[in-house]
Amino acid sequence: MSAGEGAPAGAALPAGLPEGLRPTPDDALRRARLVAMQRVATGLLLVAAAAYALALWGEPRWPWLAWVRAFSEAAMVGGIADWFAVTALFRRPLGLPIPHTAIVPARKDRIGAALGNFVQRFFLAPEVIAGKLASLQPSARLGAWLAAPGNARRVAGQVAGALHGAAGALRDDDVRTLVERGVVARLRRVPAAPLLARVLELVTAGGRHHALLDDALRLGARLLAENETLIRDRIKEESPWWVPGKVEARLGDRIVSGVERTLSAVAADPAHPLRQRYDEAVARFTVALREDPAMGARAEELKQELLGHPAVGEFARTVWADARKRLAAYADRLADATDGDPDALERWLAALGERLQADTTLAARLDGAIGRLAVAAVHQARGEVAALIAGTVASWDAEATSRKIELQVGRDLQFIRINGTLVGGLVGVLLHALRAGG
Repeated sequence: MSAGEGAPAGAALPAGLPEGLRPTPDDALRRARLVAMQRVATGLLLVAAAAYALALWGEPRWPWLAWVRAFSEAAMVGGIADWFAVTALFRRPLGLPIPHTAIVPARKDRIGAALGNFVQRFFLAPEVIAGKLASLQPSARLGAWLAAPGNARRVAGQVAGALHGAAGALRDDDVRTLVERGVVARLRRVPAAPLLARVLELVTAGGRHHALLDDALRLGARLLAENETLIRDRIKEESPWWVPGKVEARLGDRIVSGVERTLSAVAADPAHPLRQRYDEAVARFTVALREDPAMGARAEELKQELLGHPAVGEFARTVWADARKRLAAYADRLADATDGDPDALERWLAALGERLQADTTLAARLDGAIGRLAVAAVHQARGEVAALIAGTVASWDAEATSRKIELQVGRDLQFIRINGTLVGGLVGVLLHALRAGG
């Protein structure tokens, strides 16, 4: 009798087994150890049977053999009972259709479902995941790794390479379509007038819009100086024929000098009346954008015309092409360079690593965020994990699964047979002592 009865070591397995059930290099060693331990357990049972036969034969002549008979008889009962129990886990003992045997093959699907539920409840529990992540201190580990020489450059190279690869997979037309369907389409749905009014309010807050006016004044002064001759020629062309040339020249001087003085005065005087009118005009325009339907409709019309212009898509394509070239150059530089001064991304990564090591508050916050993210992800996936385990086990061949499990734990189960034989014998001696004492 052995737990391997009915399953020869070289029995053929079904074709197309999943990876987990295919033979592995250590299966032969496990099988040899299993067979060796089966022989030990069976040999002990045979020794008990032989002792029982000898004691039964010699007891009339040597009464003390009653103790040997009691031990060996109970040892056989215990050994056979445990052989039956161990064998019934994996197959039908002696091939007989005894109920509640071949438990692993018959209950494989139920075992898989129970295993999935067990993993879900006790291994993927939120408190288990959170506690494990807290003990690992991922932020401190990440900080130490980033601060180590060369690691920041390695990460920067990986990021640049990944972005370059992703950029290479996208065609210019795809990017243009993405911009039009994503950014442009969303901008089309956003009302232009309220958005523009909000922008003006932000610009005018604290008088920041006067910086724009100052730039405009400087630009006007430069244009006036650069085009003074053109202005004089224009005045001469527009003047009547009967106006003398000297009058035209003096008129040109007055116009140019007057505009120059006005621009200089407005630029130099924060309280200049023209600045006040500028403030009033901006305020009226902002209110009109919010309250005047006609102004809102006009702004919306201009926005749609602007977004519909071919230059928008061309601009997106040009920006994308330039960004892709820069990514390629950056990735090539990081791949070729083994030393040299770190760039901005490398310096930022290295500084992040040092800060994560020095700033315990930041590290604790990051650990907390990682823990919450992991717990949320596991909480959503734990049901799928349990279903995956149950479904995977259900798809396995019953006999192959039984044999694989027996190879993993069968050797240890033989100790049940050995212990059953020995403990059964001791119980038999105890019962014989009680009878003899009575």
